[in-house]
Amino acid sequence: MKPLARPRRGFLRIGATVALALGSLAAMPVGNAMATAPGCAVTYTTSSWPGGFSANITVKNLGSAVDGWKLGFSFPSSGQKVGHGWSAVYDQNGTAVTAANVAYNKSLSTGESAQIGFIGTTTGGNPIPTTFTLNGVTCNDTATRPPAPPTATPTPTPTATRTATPTPTPTATRTATPTPTRTATPTPTPTRTATPTPTPTRTATPTPTPTTTTVPATGTPVAINGKLHVCGVYLCNKYNRPIQLRGMSTHGIQWFPKCYTDASLDALAGDWKADLFRVSMYVQEGGYETNPAAFTEQVNKYVDMATARGLYAIIDFHTLTPGDPNYNLARAKTFFASVAARNAGKNNVIYEIANEPNGVSWASIKNYAEQVIPVIRAADPDAVVIVGTRAWSSLGVSEGSNETEIVNNPVKAENIMYAFHFYAASHKDNYRATVSRAAAKLPLFVSEFGTVTASGNGEVDLASTAAWIDMLDQLKISYANWTYSDAPESSAAFKPGTCSGGTFAGTGVLNQSGVYIRDRIRTADNFPTS
Repeated sequence: MKPLARPRRGFLRIGATVALALGSLAAMPVGNAMATAPGCAVTYTTSSWPGGFSANITVKNLGSAVDGWKLGFSFPSSGQKVGHGWSAVYDQNGTAVTAANVAYNKSLSTGESAQIGFIGTTTGGNPIPTTFTLNGVTCNDTATRPPAPPTATPTPTPTATRTATPTPTPTATRTATPTPTRTATPTPTPTRTATPTPTPTRTATPTPTPTTTTVPATGTPVAINGKLHVCGVYLCNKYNRPIQLRGMSTHGIQWFPKCYTDASLDALAGDWKADLFRVSMYVQEGGYETNPAAFTEQVNKYVDMATARGLYAIIDFHTLTPGDPNYNLARAKTFFASVAARNAGKNNVIYEIANEPNGVSWASIKNYAEQVIPVIRAADPDAVVIVGTRAWSSLGVSEGSNETEIVNNPVKAENIMYAFHFYAASHKDNYRATVSRAAAKLPLFVSEFGTVTASGNGEVDLASTAAWIDMLDQLKISYANWTYSDAPESSAAFKPGTCSGGTFAGTGVLNQSGVYIRDRIRTADNFPTS
């Protein structure tokens, strides 16, 4: 996640960049005449695929502070159109485009940057703009670099071949208070067969195993299931039985600490009846790199809060920009050595080592994973680790590939799962078809998804969200929804101002997305205990 938005989903990354050094510019303060504005620098980077492209724009303030800005440029081609965007308000008239600040990035102090972007369509090529303005004043000293030719061809993805329907699940009831204790777990069997065995495999339509029954259980998710492990293509509990965890992800913990309190975690465990709490620690965007010790302490605090309520906790090393996780390899080793050593005694911690790799090959992601996982294993040898996948954790689909690159070249480590992320209004049949197909071969964990577009905003697509969750339920794929926050975007569960008010239970404080996701999570868990 970018700050309060989701710049995602290119196909062929072809690295077109235009950098502009902006000299002394004029700003137009509301109600006043033109006044001198500070210099700035702009970087415009594109990723293109047939018929579309994404653009990531960084506006850096090089002078005195500004309060309100509007970036302007013109597309060279009349076939280029802005689609949905993030972190700015976009308007297009012919080829002319403007991007105005939103509330949270209105003010830019000296040296501060605003990162914005959009997904666009094109009927021809994707030439990059050559002239930009800031608050109506032309930027000068421009330097452009044309796009490099594509190096790959998008792989067509099939349409979904089945319609998932919810599978009725026996009940495992939960009380909100028991504190879990560490429970020894059986050693997972790594082999896979075509029919259900003690090491199960996933099929498109799971059927009950005649020799196993689900009995009513009481307690928290962790008290019932104990320490988890990967068995075949499933996440399994201490009884070596496949389970599905359902829960919520934080937004960036540097922005919304008021949303993660004892009261909000009580609501998540008791009112939402969730199983899982994902702690998203951004590495850049004002996150971990700015104060490693403080952010590590904050993550550990939230893990403790989840543990006290019997929830599983995902520690998410939330890399996004730069998209190559190897950029943060040294930071990842330091961070995971610390949190793994500190939390190794817990039986509820899952490690997610790279949120959304993008613009980088699967081979590079795999190399990163095979360096970070041993660091975790040195302190916490039995914990489940989630590995991010190519193209914003889309199994490569959003960059024209698919799951076969992982199937043919898996990470050399045990007890791992592969991340898949989706946003229901943007990612539909071809993405669902990929997951349905990949789930038979790879252990998958949907560690982040949204009910809206890939920008984190737009209308809530309940039909697509229902199709996704129905399929995940059928395939026993665990998930965490973005986000358990009151961020000013439609993917947020809570209405604006909720976190300052301190009341989190019930539907009165929820947005449309929160109401729907809470309702889905609250349905009875299916936790086999024999």
